[in-house]
Amino acid sequence: MGAHRIKAVIPAAGLGTRFLPATKAMPKEMLPVVDKPAIQYVVEEAADAGIHDILVILGRNKNAISNHFDSVPELEVKLMEKGDTGKLERVVKSSDLADIHFVRQGEPKGLGHAVLRAKAHVGDGSFAVLLGDDLIDERDPLLTEMIAVHEETGAAVIALMEVDPASIQMYGAAAVEAIEGSDAVRVTGLVEKPAPEDAPSNLAVIGRYVLPPSIFEVLEQTGPGKGGEIQLTDALQVLAESEDGPGVMGVIFRGRRYDTGDRVDYIKAIVQLATDRDDLGPELRPWLKEFAERL
Repeated sequence: MGAHRIKAVIPAAGLGTRFLPATKAMPKEMLPVVDKPAIQYVVEEAADAGIHDILVILGRNKNAISNHFDSVPELEVKLMEKGDTGKLERVVKSSDLADIHFVRQGEPKGLGHAVLRAKAHVGDGSFAVLLGDDLIDERDPLLTEMIAVHEETGAAVIALMEVDPASIQMYGAAAVEAIEGSDAVRVTGLVEKPAPEDAPSNLAVIGRYVLPPSIFEVLEQTGPGKGGEIQLTDALQVLAESEDGPGVMGVIFRGRRYDTGDRVDYIKAIVQLATDRDDLGPELRPWLKEFAERL
């Protein structure tokens, strides 16, 4: 089963309350990170991993997301007439990335519930879940490695990242065992947002998953967990504990990740990505140094 056979699911139904009033009429996934909406980075990452069938789970304010990935002939014609090929390429790229489908979540009942909404589209194949709050640098492949581990083992695969033990309470934390001769680890348990003294490790679960279709059956039997929502973590815990299944594996990511989940991290993500760009960095870096000295 090649990567191209795997479908991707991007949950985009969250309310984005941390970014109000910007998200009052626009989904947080459409907030620009430099000059592209956050969700476009995520779609590009899936496409770069060879995935060409993508399902976006929408909440209210859905039109902005579906409109963004539709072609806009009148805009394309205008740019063509102006001879602005650079902008034209960027506009066309967003509608040519992949075959993108949309389904409504209805009420936001948690990530597990959003993933369950993908069941009819995904069918009986494996699929990747990519969350829009974590942007993974395109120079640091993660998804391709996770797909390879899944194809080799059949296990659910989660992405893990070492964090400062003091901040583990902001994440799900994984208890893991090393596997001889492998970079991947076996996940023996997951704890959602533990206090630092209760955390099984400083390995935080970040927003990338490669899941077998058996996860749907588990989710259907998973009652509401933390916050009264159906948690994907709870379903993964069931798979990790199951003795007769392939279990859960983890891939530890040591590359660059940009967090767009809260306002300060979102601003940091924009600055980091912009300073690295050839078209913006040369002007921005010296200005940032001067600005920092004035603080």
